[in-house]
Amino acid sequence: MAIIQPVNDLVLILTHTADHYTVDRVAAALATRGVRSFRFDTDSFPLEARASIHIDSSRPDSSGPAELLTHKGVTIRSDEVRAVWARKLWAPSFDQALDPEFRAMCSAESAAMLQGFFAGLNHARWVNDPASDYKAEIKMRQLRTAIEAGLRVPKTLNTNDPEQARVFYREVGGAMVAKLLKPLSTSMGAAPVFMYTSEVAEEDLADAEMLRHSPMVFQERIDKASELRIAYVAGSLFVGAIDAARSARGQVDWRLADPSECVWQEQEVPDDIASRLRDFMARLGLIYGAIDMIRTPEGEYVFLEVNPAGEWGMLEKNLGLPISEAIAEALVSK
Repeated sequence: MAIIQPVNDLVLILTHTADHYTVDRVAAALATRGVRSFRFDTDSFPLEARASIHIDSSRPDSSGPAELLTHKGVTIRSDEVRAVWARKLWAPSFDQALDPEFRAMCSAESAAMLQGFFAGLNHARWVNDPASDYKAEIKMRQLRTAIEAGLRVPKTLNTNDPEQARVFYREVGGAMVAKLLKPLSTSMGAAPVFMYTSEVAEEDLADAEMLRHSPMVFQERIDKASELRIAYVAGSLFVGAIDAARSARGQVDWRLADPSECVWQEQEVPDDIASRLRDFMARLGLIYGAIDMIRTPEGEYVFLEVNPAGEWGMLEKNLGLPISEAIAEALVSK
């Protein structure tokens, strides 16, 4: 078994077993800087990875070090980690033959233990810090913060009241879309249930009693000239755009467009918008985030959301934007 000696120069990459392109790119960028990295697939715990956390009040640091033994045959120690890239934190996987109630308990305990291990890495630089990620994932907080930073956001209603949804529909003149607060998919494969941003018709609200069981987000539909995916890394903005006019389905959600219609093009945002985005990300405490915006036919920029762990691989692969280099630099910077 190989033992990595604790010299406090390791970048720990947290991801899952189906994640490759972006992880490989950042690991390579770190290697060119002479920095070691170690990939930990969080879904491999607890079946294929083992963790131990030692707490001892007689030690000067009163804690560890914690040790994490992975299926790759390498032991890493918390005191050798200088930075953590929290690319993706995935749910643990278990043998489906386990009793469902016992599996649920095992899943909760496994998640809690990993949280405990990660809490022992508070000396390291995180991209992003888990607490900031958690707060930033609250969509209504995002929209409020965007407004505080001077960004325009669509008129929005989050409700489980059918009548309020009908009133809002009339307020926006019938130009309304619906979306979820949180994605239902937790894997890179096809989700058993997934809801794209979808247009709402008046008849959809005639019987909207399902809202009593599950609140939804309703927004005014903004006409698009293009839809932007902006990879924000420590103040730098890497912008890709899709021409919304190429697809009627893509006018509502670009993921619904045919792949031949989703041609990414490099773009820049005006200096004032870039400045407001930097202010917005600073208010959320995020070093990285994938920002979605709309550029209207009139040239106005409208903020939709930021995903603290959103995808950027297509921007680097198709446009050659050096996002992996920027993330590596953010991890090793002081």
